[in-house]
Amino acid sequence: MAKKNTTTKVTKPVDDQAFVIHDLTLVSPDRGSKDIGKLKESVISAESVHYPNRVLLYDLYHDILSMDGFLRGIIQKRIDSVNNKKIKFIQADGKENEDLTKLINGQKGRDLITLLMESKLWGTSGMEFVVGPELEFKEVPRKHIKPEKGLITKSQYGTSEQDGFKYQDMPFVWVVGKKNDLGLLLACSMYGIYKRGTFGDYAQYVEIFGQPVRIMKYDAYDTKTKQELKTVMTESGSALAIMIPKQAEFEMKDGKASNADGKLQLGLIGACNEEMSIAILGNTETTKASSSSGYAQSKEHGEQQDELTISDLIFVENLLNSTKFLNILKSYGFDVNGKFEFELDLDLFKLKLRMEIDTFVSTKVPVGDEYWYQTYGIPKPDNYDELKAKMEEQNQLAPPEPDEAETTKKRPEKKVKKGLLPEKKQNLADKFLKNLADFFDQAQH
Repeated sequence: MAKKNTTTKVTKPVDDQAFVIHDLTLVSPDRGSKDIGKLKESVISAESVHYPNRVLLYDLYHDILSMDGFLRGIIQKRIDSVNNKKIKFIQADGKENEDLTKLINGQKGRDLITLLMESKLWGTSGMEFVVGPELEFKEVPRKHIKPEKGLITKSQYGTSEQDGFKYQDMPFVWVVGKKNDLGLLLACSMYGIYKRGTFGDYAQYVEIFGQPVRIMKYDAYDTKTKQELKTVMTESGSALAIMIPKQAEFEMKDGKASNADGKLQLGLIGACNEEMSIAILGNTETTKASSSSGYAQSKEHGEQQDELTISDLIFVENLLNSTKFLNILKSYGFDVNGKFEFELDLDLFKLKLRMEIDTFVSTKVPVGDEYWYQTYGIPKPDNYDELKAKMEEQNQLAPPEPDEAETTKKRPEKKVKKGLLPEKKQNLADKFLKNLADFFDQAQH
């Protein structure tokens, strides 16, 4: 097991640490009504050249995320696709640093990776690490981060260095994200607003037309009958009721001719969900099946999401291997002479097809042993050199295969029954590849 490098370990008490986030004036998100006009106003404020401020936009993001279950679900799905992959820290000598591997796969590591992934959704994420014996960090409120100016401001509306701190100069503050990136949630905000209004319309539709309507008529001059009907309406339930004089004409335009079952609202909600799914996951079929979907379409969409997940893994790997984060780990006493690497899941079907190509290529050009180990996820034995020498020795002792032309001359021609072919003699390499192919066949079935 790799040991921590205790020569640089920080021993300053946590209670004496002055945190940046303790100097911030925090304000609760604005929960007022949001519409397309508010969205446009918030984007204009965030994209201002001289005084950019994301407060209005991030309040709108908070409001949409707290109310939209579908959006939260697809976001969690994308983040879990990264969090559920095992990651290791491989030292420069090729061995695994078990301390860092355990750390990054633990809850603190998962929380850290979640914040890194959320920087794609919000445009930025920040964390302040606590000086102490163990890795600990606190999230910096995004409304106080001004990536365009490289500042963390005390007030969420601050815009100058006098109002806050330059986080690039702070060794224990780590902010990730591009300066002008407003995040993937911007592409979902409009659909979230439309969905909220459509759900309100749908609820009203159900309330009005989801129960029978009572229509009562009375003679315009018969006030006693009118009073009695009013009493009946009041005492006979809360269903929609209408009372009109017999002499009046009455026609109820309920919209059932074009929207008899409420599919108009449901169709708009479904369209908004599909647009959100494409914005976050890059597809629609891995979340819900459309009426025209089939196996080929779902398989294609699944492969598209796999490519997106690989891109996210590379994104997180690059951030974890950045100089900033490695220096932070070093301050906690970890040996950071190496790098973080994700373990990718092996697709047995794709590996089988690749093995057929690799086997053919290996008959034409030499292929290194390391390629086989890395491509097919086979662990390399510790006594590799010894086993390799034995295999080469056995290959040298094995009788050489006779030349095909000479064998044909010496061997009389035999009629081979239809459907039967003689088996070729296999060397050790062929047997290894055949056994590997059989293994993947069994795993696939």
